[in-house]
Amino acid sequence: MAEWVEACIGLGGNVGDVRQHLRAALHLLRQAPGMQALQASSLFRTPPWGKLDQPPFLNMAAIVRTSLSPQELLALCLAIERAQGRVREDRWGPRTLDLDILTYGDRHIAEPGLAIPHPHMAVRAFVLAPLAEIAPDLRVNDVPVRDLLAQLDISGIENIGALEG
Repeated sequence: MAEWVEACIGLGGNVGDVRQHLRAALHLLRQAPGMQALQASSLFRTPPWGKLDQPPFLNMAAIVRTSLSPQELLALCLAIERAQGRVREDRWGPRTLDLDILTYGDRHIAEPGLAIPHPHMAVRAFVLAPLAEIAPDLRVNDVPVRDLLAQLDISGIENIGALEG
């Protein structure tokens, strides 16, 4: 019998009907075999990061329970991105949908194409703000998410409420 693991996923986008892309992603995550949705954060409007000449993003975080391996979960996330029209062109550029595995239990994974915990989450307020809302005590590299967020500039990040539907 497969072991169930709690994982955190960051979701975001800034192209097209982002709310609908996020709704669809959450629905597809919930419906996938080996997946149980536990909790989703509010929606956060965040300034672009990395590449600044693009529209603001909508970001959120979700906690799931999964019996999928980390590699299977990554494949599911990439398939959901593609289903919502994600095309990988510009690094940090505009996108319909981005799904990132932030944590997978307490596992540390470093292999080509997959790094868990997400290697840049501790310096990205757009990732930590939604995650801190639903898992403030979650420890990433032995530091609570709320403490990681407290060290960052959160100006321009706005909680705009629940994702309806």
